[in-house]
Amino acid sequence: MPGPFADWFARNGWQPHPHQLALLAARQDTLLIAPTGGGKTLAGFLPSLVDLHLTGAKGLHTLYVSPLKALTADVARNLSRPVAEIGLAIRVGDRTGDTPASQRRRQRADPPEILLTTPESLALMLSWPEAPRMFAGLRRVVLDELHALAESKRGDQLMLGLARLRGLAPGLVATGLSATVEDPQALGRFMGAGQVIEADPGPRPDIALLPTAAPPPWAGGGGRHAVPDVLNAVAGAKTTIIFLNTRAQAELFFQALWLQNDRGLPIGLHHGALAAEARRRVEAAMAAGELRAVVATGSLDLGIDWGDVDLVIQVGAPRNIKRLVQRIGRANHRYNAPSRARIVAANRFEVIECVAALEAARAGELDGEPRGPGPLDVLIQHILLTACAGPFDAEALFAEVTTAGPYAALTRADFDACLDFAATGGYALRVYDRWQRLMQRHGHWQLRDPRAARSLRMNIGTIVEAEKLKVRRRGRGGAALGEVEESFAASLAPGDTFLLGGQVLRYDRIRELVMEVTPQPGRDPRIAVFSGLKFATSTELSQRMLAIIADPGRHRELPGDIRAWLGLQARISALPRPGLLLCETFPRADRWHLAIYGFAGRNAHQTLGLLVTRQMEQAGLAPLGFLATDHALLITSLNPVEDVAPLLRRPVLEQGLEDWLADTSLMRRSFRTVATIAGLIQRNLPGHRQTGRQATFSSDIIYDTLRRHDPDHILIRATRDEARRGFVDFDRIGDMLARNPRLELRRLDRVSPLAAPLLLEMGRVRLGGTGQERLAEKMAQELMASAGLDGLGDG
Repeated sequence: MPGPFADWFARNGWQPHPHQLALLAARQDTLLIAPTGGGKTLAGFLPSLVDLHLTGAKGLHTLYVSPLKALTADVARNLSRPVAEIGLAIRVGDRTGDTPASQRRRQRADPPEILLTTPESLALMLSWPEAPRMFAGLRRVVLDELHALAESKRGDQLMLGLARLRGLAPGLVATGLSATVEDPQALGRFMGAGQVIEADPGPRPDIALLPTAAPPPWAGGGGRHAVPDVLNAVAGAKTTIIFLNTRAQAELFFQALWLQNDRGLPIGLHHGALAAEARRRVEAAMAAGELRAVVATGSLDLGIDWGDVDLVIQVGAPRNIKRLVQRIGRANHRYNAPSRARIVAANRFEVIECVAALEAARAGELDGEPRGPGPLDVLIQHILLTACAGPFDAEALFAEVTTAGPYAALTRADFDACLDFAATGGYALRVYDRWQRLMQRHGHWQLRDPRAARSLRMNIGTIVEAEKLKVRRRGRGGAALGEVEESFAASLAPGDTFLLGGQVLRYDRIRELVMEVTPQPGRDPRIAVFSGLKFATSTELSQRMLAIIADPGRHRELPGDIRAWLGLQARISALPRPGLLLCETFPRADRWHLAIYGFAGRNAHQTLGLLVTRQMEQAGLAPLGFLATDHALLITSLNPVEDVAPLLRRPVLEQGLEDWLADTSLMRRSFRTVATIAGLIQRNLPGHRQTGRQATFSSDIIYDTLRRHDPDHILIRATRDEARRGFVDFDRIGDMLARNPRLELRRLDRVSPLAAPLLLEMGRVRLGGTGQERLAEKMAQELMASAGLDGLGDG
């Protein structure tokens, strides 16, 4: 290490970490895996700072890419310190959507030595005609928080951009920076790294359940029973981040904290739906030490460096071991200091999940879903943006694209289909001039009309904003009843009933962005929860949870009331266990209930409920509704299920999925997402932005045209793949059936202890007006008594 750098470390009382020195010596593409607070960002920049110091190079030398604009601002602040204190003549700039236009123009002519950006801004820069000149001297690329980017299409877009950069600047070295991941080698292959460096994980974290004066309730997900205990923990710490899993939960918990905050502790709120100014105020107050706590969601998951945070509290089960470890790392954001974190289980079922997550985090065992091949809609966008930069050779572009990790297995046939779509719209659309976008000249592809580059650049990105649908009573001038997430609305077939604002509503149809419904007073809702896509508990965490439940010898790890609950379940019915799919059927209140303990995640259980109730309807069992949680599915019907095996045969479920997709708007919704990314639907146009209603109308017409005339169109294929993931999660249903070759149906004469909390899940109980809590408590007491749980407390 050169003298000025060694002196700088010494002046600050630091020693370079071994992984920082290893990365400084690396001469090939490298992935660095290091814990939060392990100096990853400095490790990523150190080779660039040293090289710039030794060579005095001018012009763009290093490109830093992060998933968050806020993270680039934080890195710019932190990078300014070594640059100034070592006395380096280096310019550092940022290029994001927040960068002023005047600054962007200057960067194109005279870029700084180090440029900080995001995947979307990189894609935009690569679409400029001057991109070859601007990036020709590039020597290093630093990809921060790569594990987070790799979980979405933004990562695929970034890898295509990296492949393009490697073509423009042969010899550049790419460095990926990541927190601990479950499969470092797979992440290394994703970015094309020649080696993976894994840092010392540092001290073991101090993590445990937060003791609470009141036990968690049997159902619900707010964690508000623990508000006094959380306030006490905040008072005993210097600065605390309180994480919740959704924005709605964060808002409600923040409100509950303030209602009981008798000590006047300064507490802030931070999540992605807040205005940028509000988020920046909270960030500045945290950095200045003016807040004792901030309630947050995933908006603070990634590496913003607040060293004074000494406690993290996770309210609600983390659903994912990696997310828990990432959030734990926000506390004591230093390499040699153990992170301190406490977890609050929102209900009794979550206590078991939290114990399983803590066990996994202490053991350093993480979870993760395998990544599929690179999505074709992202590739189509990349082809169009490449044409914006200038003419290209198809053979050369195919060779370049297949150097990107996600597209290494891309076939030439699929590439040609994407190119054909980008050029003409494909077989069914080539008669329309508006989709004739590319043409060949002298063996190279180029834009048919150079003016199209402007609108293509305005629609860069892979994040398609989720729409909310207005819910209105059917009929002219029907009253507005509220809003639902489009992902939920798309899963409904005409006639399905659901609960909204205390009313049972029958879904009739969707017209543009309005869901038309008819109130159904007195009926039970078929689908109890209308909250749409949520975090699903990972498969690994679910299996750990199942292993704890199945082994009475491990119940000593659990609180006393949870041990007694599971013991009673074993006596009355049976405990779920690996290799066996436990189902129960029992009567209650003139209804029959079927519980399936699949441990496959909320979204998979939601899909399974839709498919199984369709079969039950055909079999004359008169299903009334179902409720899906991360761990189980509960179906209510007028007639009992005598044999559950025929309902769970995979071929029957596969066919049911196809029929269901045909009946619902889910394929149309997925098509609009794919078509928007692929540039078929352009929301942003010169001079105005297309409304969601206009985009929906356009995409529906195109979807119907392609289904009728070109059912194997590349976008229809991409749409099928999209529809099977996310909200549907059908692959998890298949995995669940494969993991559990045996099936056991227990026929009971009353509700089982394990099923009792399912009946209490919020959304199943329609209550209105005053006295809601008293009525809910009374129902809980009655239900727990019938399940034999009245002696364990109602929370």
